[in-house]
Amino acid sequence: MKPNSQAIITPLVISIAIIASMWNVGFFDFTRMTRGTSNLGVFVGGLFPPNFGVFDKVSWAILETIQMSFAGTMLGFVIALPLGVLGAKNIFGPITVGPVRLLLAVVRTIPALLWALIFVVTLGLGPLPGTLGLAAYTVGYLGKLYYEALEAVDPEVIEAVGAIGTSKLQLVRHAIIPESANQILSQLLFMFEYNVRASSILGFVGAGGVGFYMLGYIQTLQYRELMAVIIMTLFVVLTIDYVSSKVRSRFLFGQK
Repeated sequence: MKPNSQAIITPLVISIAIIASMWNVGFFDFTRMTRGTSNLGVFVGGLFPPNFGVFDKVSWAILETIQMSFAGTMLGFVIALPLGVLGAKNIFGPITVGPVRLLLAVVRTIPALLWALIFVVTLGLGPLPGTLGLAAYTVGYLGKLYYEALEAVDPEVIEAVGAIGTSKLQLVRHAIIPESANQILSQLLFMFEYNVRASSILGFVGAGGVGFYMLGYIQTLQYRELMAVIIMTLFVVLTIDYVSSKVRSRFLFGQK
């Protein structure tokens, strides 16, 4: 195929695929879209002005959400890092790498909300199943990111350290982990930020956190109170984003 033809055909195929997908999901159902736009206007109008009278009650739930996210992220990290090492092809062979990657793929396939529901069924209501649900998803997500980061280490560094007869544990400890430290920390911080957002809806299945109040206000049509919770949660998320950026600039090598 000539380069000019490929430059035309590839965008055309992609465009057709996008339009076909949008058609199949009902994007071009203009009657429904018009009705939905009208309903959205009514819903948004009901959100204002926010009722911050729920601040005292909801603030404890937001604190619980942050605690769940932090504990779940740290627990997941402790498990994900060694699994990431075991899943790195430049450290272990296919006999070890294959099963570990399969395990991480299975864990990652189940979303955090479903993990939380599984733990609610087994452990009952409350923040504990939510924390374990976040930890489980963190393991699958971070485990994949970590073995990819470890595999990106310069082979010359690994060869230089391995040439002096170090064991695999020493190789990981003194060469691979230090060389990947920036990505390991950056991805950990990103995972914490993500879990704060994800944990805000775990209350929908009884797994604690601010999602419990969100669901209650939606079910009882208390949209002004819902808007207040959304704004409070947004403030927390923005604060965490700011703190995370400061941590990155303080601890990541090569950044100011």
